Amino acid sequence: MSILSITFHTIEERIEEWNLYVENDLHQMVENLIDVEKYILSEVHSDMVNEGKNTNLFLLFDNDEIRDQFMESELVNIEERILQKFGPEVMVFPTFLNPKKKRF
Repeated sequence: MSILSITFHTIEERIEEWNLYVENDLHQMVENLIDVEKYILSEVHSDMVNEGKNTNLFLLFDNDEIRDQFMESELVNIEERILQKFGPEVMVFPTFLNPKKKRF
């Protein structure tokens, strides 16, 4: 199993538009991903974030190779679409999660 966590940080002024984008466009893009077996798309609530909003996409892949292929192609496409629509007002932070121990 290979995991990728992608956090999207949106500035305060674009939250309403971002929420619509997540519900419609981003969700549909994720649903259409072939190599993603399971995912969780979440709003992030944290006492540490006082400005803007964070959304997280948690993706599970069968192995590291598929995750790496996703990073090279699909994530690039997602980032380009977000950049075209929101510019620098939505930042994308991918994080590799490499499980040491797990129980599902």
